[in-house]
Amino acid sequence: MNKKIDVVAIIGPTASGKTALSIRLAKEIDGEIINGDSMQIYRHMNIGTAKITPEEMDGVPHHLLDIKEPTEGFSVAEYQLLVREKIEEIQSRGKMPILVGGTGLYVQSVLYDFQFAKQEVNEEAREAYYKELELLGPEAMHEKLTQIDPAAAAEIHPNNTRRVIRALEMAEFAGVSRAEEQFNRGDVALYNHLIIGMDMDREKLYERINLRVDLMMDAGLLEEVRALYDAGIRDVQAIKAIGYKEFYAYFDGYVTLEEAIEQVKQNSRRYAKRQLTYFRNKMEIKWIGKDYNEIKKFL
Repeated sequence: MNKKIDVVAIIGPTASGKTALSIRLAKEIDGEIINGDSMQIYRHMNIGTAKITPEEMDGVPHHLLDIKEPTEGFSVAEYQLLVREKIEEIQSRGKMPILVGGTGLYVQSVLYDFQFAKQEVNEEAREAYYKELELLGPEAMHEKLTQIDPAAAAEIHPNNTRRVIRALEMAEFAGVSRAEEQFNRGDVALYNHLIIGMDMDREKLYERINLRVDLMMDAGLLEEVRALYDAGIRDVQAIKAIGYKEFYAYFDGYVTLEEAIEQVKQNSRRYAKRQLTYFRNKMEIKWIGKDYNEIKKFL
């Protein structure tokens, strides 16, 4: 093991095999795993987020799973603080922190000197924007953001109305772009870290994603989402996740079950593509293929 490395991160698109790899690596280098997925922080959302099971953990300690209720919000700034505390705690035990997940911004914010700014919420502006959203629809609101803050609009999908409206608030009323509001994009690494990226043929990855969704359905994904739906959990950050929002549309009668399942597959494939684009553009990563032994040349 390279004594200069004090944090390892394993990143990759959904269904690329990060979980199995992380367990094997943790056992070899005496590591503990920190969740790096923005949705696996939520309780009661296990199947749809592909959350590791206690059996799969195989005795390896895991951190920052199931720390929030689905009704609670969670920010990358909060995540950054929690993970840095966990890294220090794990290192104090003489163990190697291994950050594992597919949410690139979360991983990046921990490893580099990102500075988050705190801004007060303008409740009147937010209410006005949501009324405007009801009248005009998401495409019109996204176009409005394009005129005010084109950089933010390029990064935010029109259907992600919560983020569109937040960006509009900050750009129009606070006078700062979304990027400036969220953080100063740090370029300085805070740890002697190693980032391992899971590389895979695109078509093979898409096949794995489709199969994973089928297996999730067999494992009870529909029932998991139904429990959240029946509990009245709506219009919150957690339920906007892929694998949940599509079935809410089914329960509301907008799509058939078959259509909802296909949308989960399609949205997951699109998300994997966006993940890979982010990883390749934002971080220095050591990419590996199928052979686990490839990691050893970097350690």
